[in-house]
Amino acid sequence: MAAQFSWFNEPKSWSGDAGALKLTTEPDTDFWRETFYGFIRDSGHAYTRAVADDFSAEATVLGDYADLYDQAGLFLRLDEQHWIKAGIEYTDGMMHFSVVVTRGVSDWSVIPLPAAKSTDQVRIRLTRHGDAVRVQYSVGDMAWQMARLCPFPAADARVGVMACSPQGPGFDVSFSDFTVGEAIPRDLHAG
Repeated sequence: MAAQFSWFNEPKSWSGDAGALKLTTEPDTDFWRETFYGFIRDSGHAYTRAVADDFSAEATVLGDYADLYDQAGLFLRLDEQHWIKAGIEYTDGMMHFSVVVTRGVSDWSVIPLPAAKSTDQVRIRLTRHGDAVRVQYSVGDMAWQMARLCPFPAADARVGVMACSPQGPGFDVSFSDFTVGEAIPRDLHAG
């Protein structure tokens, strides 16, 4: 039986399925919880399916990032207070690999990608091993890079793709090759 995907905050304009999904984000959409800014936003677009136990999820993302905080990537969600978003975020005039981990409140880390262009596809991987999640990315032909290793509850959740436009009018994004399968090996330094 194929996994059942569903929308959380379905955008007005989208087509395709988990294997090849295109959408245009709505303005004023975001996932964030309290830290620094003092607000809670749970309005981003996410197309997800149920997951249990350990797993690795991967997707390729390509977006027309133009406005501050335009973002697209993978999303792991237990509930409104426990989620992870990881992917490309446009800030300070360039693409960054961004990870937000929310456990009651959000934290945010970014890795500048000064050589990346909006035409570069980015591959993203989330792996859950028990109560830990590893976040990795690859731009173009580069090897997988670890961006984050964080604690996260080992509970049934939903995983999929997400996109948001917190400040801009919306942008076009496409996702391809979304997969969920067995967790990759635990060795953090394997080639």
